[in-house]
Amino acid sequence: MPQRLIDLSHRIEAGMETFKGLPGPAICDFWTREASAANYEDGSSFQIGRIDMVSNTGTYVDAPFHRYADGCDLADLPLASIAELEAVVIQRPHDQGLATDASDFSGVNVRGKAVLICTGWDKHWRTPPYFNDHPFLTEAAANYLAEQGAAFVGIDSHNIDDTRTKRRPVHTILLGAGIPIGEHLTNLTGLPRDGFTFHAAPPRIAGMGTFPVRAYAVLRD
Repeated sequence: MPQRLIDLSHRIEAGMETFKGLPGPAICDFWTREASAANYEDGSSFQIGRIDMVSNTGTYVDAPFHRYADGCDLADLPLASIAELEAVVIQRPHDQGLATDASDFSGVNVRGKAVLICTGWDKHWRTPPYFNDHPFLTEAAANYLAEQGAAFVGIDSHNIDDTRTKRRPVHTILLGAGIPIGEHLTNLTGLPRDGFTFHAAPPRIAGMGTFPVRAYAVLRD
């Protein structure tokens, strides 16, 4: 069957800000092409890059270890929870309200699926408004998705929780149920409501709970 790929990830660039108070990535050459050329008789040259960044950079996935010391880390995150997932998009335009509640999933089968909340907030990416009064899920929505057996929950916003408060119930509930979270997704407006698969696999790193991903959708035309 013909397939079409849609990239759902932001570019990671030197110095960009993903989360207020966290440093942007430093990207440079560790081994330059000019320096490497002297090592080969045929003139071959290679670049080996170096990046110094916090794990919450760009579009990333949270594993349970991000919230819970005894939760599974990136290395133990089941592939079935981050790849080849049947997906469903919930349209919640930010200009119709910031909160996505349990009632917004009424009549939608989320069991075993990646549930992607499309708010359109990604249009503010790398601008000051992106960090303020952003779309989020309510505690009731998180409870509903956990009870209904969602496999993955993602949003095209600054945070899946309401950062105007000092509570993080959505992270607590979803990660406590073993459901990975995707934040800072983009291009969700280009997806159909369903009929596609979602992929967002981070490197298999032990001892970390969050890392950037190349999230993408595979549409079956």
